[in-house]
Parts: sequence; structure tokens; C-alpha cells
Amino acid sequence: MASDPESNRQRLKQLIEKPGNGHCADCGAADPEWASYTLGVFVCHSCSGLHRNIAQISKVKSVLLDPWSSSEVQLVNSVGNNAAKAKYEQIVPAFYYRPTHKDCTLLREQWIRAKYERKEFMSAEKQEPYSAGYREGFLWKRGRDNGQFLSRKFILSERERVLKYFNKHDAREPKAIMKLNTVNATFQPQKIGTAHGLQITYLKDNSTRNIFVYHEDGKEMVDWFNAIRAARFHYLQVAYPGASNSELLPKLTRNYIKEGYMEKTGPKHTEGFKKRWFTMDDRRLMYFKDPLDAYARGEVFIGSMNNSYTVLPSLPANIQGYHWQFGITIVTPDRKFLFACETEADQEDWIAAFQTVINRPMLPQEYAVEAYFKHKP
Repeated sequence: MASDPESNRQRLKQLIEKPGNGHCADCGAADPEWASYTLGVFVCHSCSGLHRNIAQISKVKSVLLDPWSSSEVQLVNSVGNNAAKAKYEQIVPAFYYRPTHKDCTLLREQWIRAKYERKEFMSAEKQEPYSAGYREGFLWKRGRDNGQFLSRKFILSERERVLKYFNKHDAREPKAIMKLNTVNATFQPQKIGTAHGLQITYLKDNSTRNIFVYHEDGKEMVDWFNAIRAARFHYLQVAYPGASNSELLPKLTRNYIKEGYMEKTGPKHTEGFKKRWFTMDDRRLMYFKDPLDAYARGEVFIGSMNNSYTVLPSLPANIQGYHWQFGITIVTPDRKFLFACETEADQEDWIAAFQTVINRPMLPQEYAVEAYFKHKP
């Protein structure tokens, strides 16, 4: 006869097979191998570490390696992921970002804390910091020229449809006004060098501008992120009155399709190739001297194959001046753009990223952006 610990382990394995339990309760990763015996949910290894940060609420064990008591198994059996979701995610606002296993630690940890520790989605009043349509506070912003982070006052106003910041705490006029219809925000902890680093972009004269900010308090930073998403959501609801939530939600904020170093040459293809940092943001391919530059040195619009855009895994035969061996040519209706990658894996990744964009038909509003790029001096 199986020992109690062994029978308990077998019972847990059976419970993982129940609907909802086969994916992490918090990030959705498949085949979770940990469980909280106080909350009654199955979680992945990564999220189990974040549950340890709220040990007063959640105590976790490995399903496969740790001994389990019958009462602990019974608690997990009585709850499970679906029931916990129904309880702790009762009223998650449509705009609120639900992180996946691919997202940074900060987003996943604050989602877990918001659900179980602060119980934000069981009471609408607790969502005031990001759902009110107005938010102001101080964030550390990276200086454009010296790279130092300095405290700056930020105001998000849904009514004015802007995000703005002030260079001095008592300044009357903002240093920059970012219109909500062009604002994007994406967490970039590795690039910015802080776990709470957020990159905010906006368009000025149809060119992209970057600012890099963070706050020591993780909740504060994620609240700002979701406040931007809320304001964008309400703006888009007005701009596209017939659109469904499923159409609008992907437009609230976006991660970049790909970033990294490549070499590039100039329009005449006679200059030497220079190493630059590239960002593929939707259909805009931008390049920078430094990943944390405020302005792109140049931007290229990448349309669809239906409009004569293609990507080739090589460079023209007569081209010289590149050090990296793995070439890419992007053919547009007007000219060819030449790049070189350091490794074959980089080349394959970039080609896949470009192909994703080229395979997608252009939207009506993207034709206007393409026209702007064609007539840009």
C-alpha cells in the first residue's frame, strides 16, 4: 500500500489534470509544478518564487519534490485555479495588463500582489490609482544628454488627452506634451538597467521620441503603466466607436517586435557599414547610435508584400565595407536598405521579424504614414 506522502503526491498529480489547473494561475505557463497550499492554486516555478514574496498570504511547495499533508492536498482540491480566478479576478478592468510568462518580473509580481495581497480586483475603489483618468506624481527620468536620472513631475490627463512632464517641480509650462493618441509604454528593465524601467515613446512631427523612467516602488510604476493603458483605451473607444474590446486592447500598448544591433550603410551604399541599435516598432524600423538615445538617427517604414516590400537573406554582390557576414536587404518601392548581422541566428531572427510585418496587409491609416515617409526630406 502506498505511503501517505506518496498517495498525496499522486492525488496532486490528478488535481493538475482538472480543467484550469494545467496552466499557471498567474502567468498562464503550461504544466505548473508548484502549488500554493494556502491559496489553493497551481503555479509555475517562476511565479512560485514571486509567491514567496507574499509569504504571509501564500505558502508554496513543489508538487513533485516536497512532502504534502492530506489537509494541504484537500485545500488545493477544494479551490483550484478556476475557482481562485473567479474569486480574485472578479472585476479586472478590460485595459489592465495581464502578464504572461514572457513578461518581466515586475509586471508578474505586481499582478500577483494586486490579486492576492491587495485584492484590487474584488473592489473597484482599489483601482482608483489607474482608472481615475488623471494621475500625477514624480518619476526618475533619464536626462537626454547626460544620462543622469532626475526627479520629474508627470501628469496624465485623460480629459486633455495628454501625458506631460515638467523639468522643475514648480514649473508652470511642461517640458514635453505627449498626445495620448501616439503614446506607447513598454517595460525595458535590461535596456534601462533597473528592474522598474519603463520606456515611453510618442510622436513629435511624426518622428519617434523616447523617454526612459523608473520609480523605486514597483506598484507605482505598474500603476502608471496601467493608467496610460486606461487613458488610451478610453481615447480609442471614442475614436473607434464601433470597435470591440478585442480589437482595441492590442492597441493600448505594444512591445517591440525586435531590438538589437546590426550594421547599416547609407542610401548610396558606398559608405562603410556602421554598427547601430535597431528597434522594430510595428512598421517603423528605427536606428540609434545608443540604445538609450532620445531620438532615432533614422526611421524606415516597412509596408506589406502587397505593396512591393520584400526581405532578402543576403547583400548585393558588389557591396563592400561591412564586417559582419550575415547580410539582409529590405526592398521597398523606392530603394534598398542594406544591413549586416553578427551571427546567422541574428540574421534569421531579424528576417523573421521583418517577414512578420511584410506578411501583414497594410491598414488604411498606414498608407498615410507610408506617404509621409516617402516625402520626408
